[in-house]
Amino acid sequence: MKDLKYLAAFTIPLTAFIGLYLKGAWVYLTPIYAFVMIPILELIFPVDTKNLSSEAVESKLKLKLFDWLLYFNLPVVFGLVCFGLVQISNSALETYELVGFVLSVGIVLGVNGINVGHELGHRQRTNERFIGKALLLPSLYMHFYIEHNFGHHLHAATPEDPATARYNQSVYSFWFTSVFRQYVSAWKIQKKLLNNNNLSFFSFKNDMLWYSIIQSAYLFVIWFGFGAKGLLFAFLAGVIGFILLETVNYIEHYGLIRLKTKSGRYERVKEIHSWNSNHVIGRIVLYELTRHSDHHFKSSKKYQVLDCHDESPQMPYGYPTSMVLAMVPPLWFNIMNKRVPKEMILA
Repeated sequence: MKDLKYLAAFTIPLTAFIGLYLKGAWVYLTPIYAFVMIPILELIFPVDTKNLSSEAVESKLKLKLFDWLLYFNLPVVFGLVCFGLVQISNSALETYELVGFVLSVGIVLGVNGINVGHELGHRQRTNERFIGKALLLPSLYMHFYIEHNFGHHLHAATPEDPATARYNQSVYSFWFTSVFRQYVSAWKIQKKLLNNNNLSFFSFKNDMLWYSIIQSAYLFVIWFGFGAKGLLFAFLAGVIGFILLETVNYIEHYGLIRLKTKSGRYERVKEIHSWNSNHVIGRIVLYELTRHSDHHFKSSKKYQVLDCHDESPQMPYGYPTSMVLAMVPPLWFNIMNKRVPKEMILA
C-alpha cells in the first residue's frame, strides 16, 4: 500500500477539477490547497531521511506501477485544459473566476505537467521522453527538455547556468533572467548539436524548430476552437505553469556555487550543490523532486529510489512551503542566506 502514496500527487488536479466545475469561490481551491494546506501538512508530518535498502531498490525498479503513475498525468493534464476551455466557452464567468481558472490550471501544468515531464525527460526510452515532452507543451516550455538535459545538468551551480539563482537574487528577478536565458541557451545548444552533425537549421532533427511549430499549432487550435478568451486562458495558464517551475528552480540551487579547481575548471557537481528537503508531503506530491542532489548525481535514476545524502544542504521547510517563503524576499534571505556555505558566498 505504501507504493500507492504517490497517488497523492493527483489531489492537486482533483482540486482543480472541483474548482472549475463548481466555479465561484471554489476556483481558488487549488491555490489554497497547494500553498496553504500542503505547507501546513508539511509542518505537521515528520521528516523522513531513510533510504531504501538495495533489495527494496531492486524491487521498486521492477514495479511498473511507478511508471504508470507518471504516464497517467498525460490524460489528466490535457483533460483539465480541455475541461477549462469548455467551461470558459459555455459559462458567463466573472473576472475573479477567470483568474482562479488560470491559477488552478497553471498550478497543475507546473506540478503534474512540467515536473512529471522533467522526470520522464531523463528516461532512456523514446516513448517515455515523448510523453515527457508532451507534458511540457501546455506550459509552452518544450525547450526545457534541451536546456535542462544538455545545459543545466552540465552547468548547475555555476554562473553559466541560467537555472541557478545567485546569492541575494530575488525570485522575481530570477523569473526574468532564467526564463529568457534558458530559452537562448536552448537555441545555442540546438545549434551546436546541428553543427556537430553537419545539419542545417531546417533539418528534420532541429527539435527547437519543431517545438516552436508544435506550440504555435497548439495555440492556433485553441484560438480556432475556443476564440480569444480560450487562447488567453491557455496562454496565461501556461505562463503560470512555467513560473511555478522557475520558482522551484530558484529554491533548488539558490546561492550554491561550485568552486574552481587549480586548473581553472569547476569542481564536479556534488551532493552539496543542491538544496534538499525530506518533508514527506512535498516529496510525495512532487514525485521526490526534493531529493535533488541524488538526481544530479545520477539524472537517469528513477524518482521512487532517490536517496537522501547527509552532506546535502537541507532546507528548513518542504519545497511547497519554501516556494511561498521565496515570494517574500526579505523573509527568504533571512532564513536561507545564513545556510549558504561561506566559501560559496565569497566565490
